[in-house]
Amino acid sequence: MLQIGSVLLKTNVVPAPLAGISDKAFRILAREFGCHLVYTEMISAKALHYKNSNTLELLDLTGEPEPVAVQLFGSEPEVMAEAAKMAVDYGAAIIDINMGCPSPKIVKNGEGAALMQTPKLAFKIVEKVAGSVSVPVTVKMRKGWDKEHVNAIELAKGVVEAGAQALTVHGRTRDQFYTGQADWNIIAQVVAEVEVPVFGNGDILQPQDAARMLEQTKCAGVMIARGSFGNPWIFKRTIAYLAGEELPEPAMEEKIKEALRHLDLVVKFKGEKIGVKEMRKHLAWYIKGGRGAAKAREIINNEEDYEKVKDILVDFLQQQE
Repeated sequence: MLQIGSVLLKTNVVPAPLAGISDKAFRILAREFGCHLVYTEMISAKALHYKNSNTLELLDLTGEPEPVAVQLFGSEPEVMAEAAKMAVDYGAAIIDINMGCPSPKIVKNGEGAALMQTPKLAFKIVEKVAGSVSVPVTVKMRKGWDKEHVNAIELAKGVVEAGAQALTVHGRTRDQFYTGQADWNIIAQVVAEVEVPVFGNGDILQPQDAARMLEQTKCAGVMIARGSFGNPWIFKRTIAYLAGEELPEPAMEEKIKEALRHLDLVVKFKGEKIGVKEMRKHLAWYIKGGRGAAKAREIINNEEDYEKVKDILVDFLQQQE
């Protein structure tokens, strides 16, 4: 059991909030594979302020069991607080503030990881959001901006003082993006300096990685990002491994079955045209390593028909036998 403010979690393994990945379909799968807490994609506070229809769709938590954390990004305290209130009205059990996204289009506006360069503003945002909502507020951050500006400890202490009730630390600097090796030592240092739960993030690709991170850093939980691409089994296998049980990796038949379920869910929620297009990257991850995967991926990437994509996956599975 792990507690974030008033929210009690049954497991300490969570999926990362990822743009273009963590939609309703993905959240449903993550829950089916054992995650108790799930996250939305990062959502623009300013877009919520302007009632952007596409952004409001990202807030749709209809039919999903609690708890769901809504991750917001922005750089204006008042706008962030307003967006947080909206998110709570839509059913958010936790508000997570993004201080780690390295995307150029995000940081150029002083948002995401850029907030690590403006700590006072970061603290003000947390204070304003935490004072505006009744649910716990958490922060996701990186090691720092670059190797010359590693300030995760300073930022962590400041946001906790401002009202954050849990943190996630990704052990890379902004200028590393997703390259190189994640520094788990910085996670351990943050854990030692704050009293709230800390989730470690970075380079968890197998259940054993999660166990090592928990042991090395003493973090309260782990957040899995790229390791879950086309691989929701990593959640179930990691939870089991931490409980002392080693589950096998899924066979290709199981992968295709889940890929079809994922496809069905995305098409159900977004319609055939958008759903098929958005599933292309996911399907490439599901079939990776299989015989003829490159050719199947090429065909899928040029197909817009839902039924034909399903046929391609069935044919691909038959090739594996």
